[in-house]
Amino acid sequence: MLSDVYFPRVNGVSTSIETFRTCLAQKGVEVTLIAPRYGSEQSAGNLIRLPSRRIPMDPEDRLMSYRAALELTPRLEKENYDLIHIQTPFVAHYAGVALAWRLGIPAVATYHTLFEEYLYHYIPFLPREWLRGLARRYSRRQCNELAGVIVPSTAMAERLREYQVTTTLEILPTGIPLQRFARGDRAAFRQRHGLAPDRPLALFVGRVAHEKNIGFLLEALQLACRRIPDLCLVVTGEGPARPALERQAGQLGLQDNVLFLGYLDRQTELPDAYAGADLFVFASRTETQGLVLLEAMAAGLPVLGLAAMGTRDILEPERGCQVGADDVSRFAEQMVALFEQDQTRLRLAAETRAYAAEWSDQAMAARLCSFYEQICRQHGKQFQQGPSPLPRALDSH
Repeated sequence: MLSDVYFPRVNGVSTSIETFRTCLAQKGVEVTLIAPRYGSEQSAGNLIRLPSRRIPMDPEDRLMSYRAALELTPRLEKENYDLIHIQTPFVAHYAGVALAWRLGIPAVATYHTLFEEYLYHYIPFLPREWLRGLARRYSRRQCNELAGVIVPSTAMAERLREYQVTTTLEILPTGIPLQRFARGDRAAFRQRHGLAPDRPLALFVGRVAHEKNIGFLLEALQLACRRIPDLCLVVTGEGPARPALERQAGQLGLQDNVLFLGYLDRQTELPDAYAGADLFVFASRTETQGLVLLEAMAAGLPVLGLAAMGTRDILEPERGCQVGADDVSRFAEQMVALFEQDQTRLRLAAETRAYAAEWSDQAMAARLCSFYEQICRQHGKQFQQGPSPLPRALDSH
């Protein structure tokens, strides 16, 4: 695998990579990951760290060295890889395609991000329609030079077909490690953050970025607090929109009703946050999947969220969740109703874990193995799972 992002950079792509690497190894698939170095991290085992440089105006991310990636060719030729899996469309994409050609193996990619809905947040001085057209052309060209593309939702597959992507598309969400989110400590979380045991608590988890539409949640919270004055929204995560959102919360008079916690460790603190809340709320309109919705449900937490783009696949069955109205006042009414109607909220909570189990990491990893096998067969290669020899995937994130 090759990726332009990986831990310690925290986002959905890093999480997806780590989830699949772990589960594929358990299924007898050996995965080598090539990723950028953020600081002093060193290569270890099947993780190769490459030199990288900072991106102007984006202190969280790095661009790996294309030259350093191609210099790995002699080393990789000795390892007998079956395919390359690219995770991001920047340097990793072009390095992954070049390495696949040099090694004579197919390259596939996961299309994680709907860039046409993101670029204008970060390049506001260019016309939005121009940026959208650029993103579509860029994505079409990249996808059509691959042997296959993995997309996390039906909506994403539909969008790529609109772009005139003709390569094989496989709808394959990232699964979730169910047990990790079933062990949260509700009392400890509330005590740690000074929240009363019986205070009504809504939770948002995710990158605190403009495209996540968190401002919508703040506006809905202001209306909901007219009926439930002590209602609190906890926002976890870091990102460029946090200062603006903190100002907005102050302008709306929500200083005592919003708690920005920053990044929470996924292994230890985040499960407690899910356990400590009463309702998960989500308003992103551009999500390619929405893993945090499933994480919340794996913790037994009911969800109220907008069914837009990738979240449609998760929310539209309305199991363990309600589809939120894309209107601030109506969304606020739904929040109030779920807090005031305990039976409805508890009924949804009772449905969450069984539904989340259908999206487990092990189930999705098995489907990814099948996709790898399909691609290898199409290119005259044999991809076999098993302890000896291990099939080998070069993961280019």
